[in-house]
Amino acid sequence: MDTNVRVRFAPSPTGPLHIGGVRTALYNYLFAKKHGGDFLLRIEDTDQNRFVEGAEDYIKESLDWCGISYDEGPEKSGDCGPYRQSERKAIYEEYVDKLIDNGRAYYAFDTEEELDAKRKEAEQQGTKFSYGPKNRDSLNNSLKLSSEELKEKLDNKEDYVIRFKTEAHKTLELHDEIRGYIEVDTEVLDDKILFKSDGMPTYHLANIVDDHLMRITHVIRGEEWLPSLPLHVSLYEAFGWDVPKFAHLPLILKPSGKGKLSKRDGDQLGFPVFPIEWKDPETGTISAGYREEGYFPETLTNMLALLGWNDGTDQEFFSVEEMIQKFELTRVHKSGAKFDPEKTDWFQHHYLQERPVEELVNQFMPILDKKGIKTETSYVKEVVHTIKERATFVSEFWELSFFYFEAPTVFEPKSAKKAWKKDSQEWMRALIGKLEGLEDFSQSHVQSEVKDWINTQDLGFGKIMQPLRLALVGAMRGPDVFHIASCIGKAETISRLNFAIEELS
Repeated sequence: MDTNVRVRFAPSPTGPLHIGGVRTALYNYLFAKKHGGDFLLRIEDTDQNRFVEGAEDYIKESLDWCGISYDEGPEKSGDCGPYRQSERKAIYEEYVDKLIDNGRAYYAFDTEEELDAKRKEAEQQGTKFSYGPKNRDSLNNSLKLSSEELKEKLDNKEDYVIRFKTEAHKTLELHDEIRGYIEVDTEVLDDKILFKSDGMPTYHLANIVDDHLMRITHVIRGEEWLPSLPLHVSLYEAFGWDVPKFAHLPLILKPSGKGKLSKRDGDQLGFPVFPIEWKDPETGTISAGYREEGYFPETLTNMLALLGWNDGTDQEFFSVEEMIQKFELTRVHKSGAKFDPEKTDWFQHHYLQERPVEELVNQFMPILDKKGIKTETSYVKEVVHTIKERATFVSEFWELSFFYFEAPTVFEPKSAKKAWKKDSQEWMRALIGKLEGLEDFSQSHVQSEVKDWINTQDLGFGKIMQPLRLALVGAMRGPDVFHIASCIGKAETISRLNFAIEELS
């Protein structure tokens, strides 16, 4: 086997990429980079009935946004292309013929009606029909036909499938890098279909042939493929090929912990389950994406990395470089990981605080433009620097800072009742008199002068500070009131105080 680590992510273009798929891609990517290996993207589009227009481009754009770049794949060809299974049809025919020639596969001519009858018969006897080692010799297949009879059927273009011939009376000893050793009795397995008479392979054959030809050393995939492991290992052995190492990742569970996370859970509980927005080409319905909801790519990758893996410490924030350095398959959990939307927002809050202020300003400016607000970038930078620690998303900046750009036109009733007393009008007029005399209107100077003045009047601070905040903001919230005053300036501060006196007295 190739000693260079080679892994692949092999999605089907049947719709949007679920975050469970993103995590599978991420773990493959981290593992490859940790070992100086290659990460491949292969599009498994053999099932043309389920093919969805635009899904392949969506998958590539999603991985790109998440920073999960592949070394080989569509539009990034290495020496193992093509990387779309629909372009590899001729390859599969050659390999299924090899299995027939060495007695490890056979033609089956059973019609749907014949198989349905067998299923019903088994149900009546309280069992389940399975096409495999126990009964295949009595079914309509090439195992009991002479070569002349088989040739005649094929010449007559009778419909057929090619099934894998599972070895009877054998115990398979399988190994999973996460789950350890597994034993399977081949008597409980069925003879899976590998190829159909329309010339298209099934997933099982195409997957194994491609992994072999693309020199894949480790197959890291979702837990839902664990039941296919006996067949896939048997196929490698039937071809006489080295078996790659397998690792089956745990499920991502609903926030309740009961069952696999689905799009419906996201719709009901109000969070995305797709990395970027998806518009269904048939229905036109739009499904939310993390990108469009304002999350950063680091938020999603950091959150997903820890849904099923940790490095054995209490560390929770990882750069991609740190994840690569610390990632080990042996530290991936066996049991499902519960998705927590609040924890995702916690990661998002962290990464917003880590973002350079200039970048956040660039994202906030279009929001201000839409509201018709024209102001200096340096002013917006000062505002963002002040309010960002209260925010989780850039989309929240306006609500946290509108009073830096617009004077309040109404006052929140609860706040007004709490802050504006009978004598507030009198004291705000006195405060205006104090402010008018200040030449230096910097935050520290205004704060020092106003606090000294309050002390000389022998007042409680709330008597002045609460109605002042109400006048500047319109509610009892916001950052330091002297910061707001110094930013909007002396004239605007006095104007807002006068407006509050008129409206509230």
